[in-house]
Amino acid sequence: MKAVTAKELKNELANASQSELIALCLRLSRFKKENKELLTYLLFEASYEEGFVQSVKEEIDAQFELINTKTYYFIKKSVRKILRMIKKYIRYSNSKETEIELLLYFCQKLTAFKPSINKNTVLKNICIREIASIEKKLTALHEDLQYDYRLALEELHC
Repeated sequence: MKAVTAKELKNELANASQSELIALCLRLSRFKKENKELLTYLLFEASYEEGFVQSVKEEIDAQFELINTKTYYFIKKSVRKILRMIKKYIRYSNSKETEIELLLYFCQKLTAFKPSINKNTVLKNICIREIASIEKKLTALHEDLQYDYRLALEELHC
């Protein structure tokens, strides 16, 4: 089956009744966990972005606590998993401020992590790549926010 374009979907959804839309959303939420998470964000958390960011930060903290520190191999796998989770939540939000805030928090947690990431090239490169990504996205923000985030970036030592 070939998927139709977004415009065709929009036109078809515009013609559907409210009860049909509810049924479609509920059916969509049954197929993938990401669909259910996105609906949860849109319905319950999109109106209070600060609370969403705080809950994601708490989840990041919990994931960093679970990292197996026996070898750098396990650390790298866990860090990549955390970064994938963060990128997924960033896609839900679609806000540049939220994206920068979460990536900055990730980099802060990564640089403060013990054992030091400076002893491993891959972990150091992950941090450097995310900092470069943050700097690139900063240009889209207001000057005051840029200044605040740049101060936080300067405190990072990757």
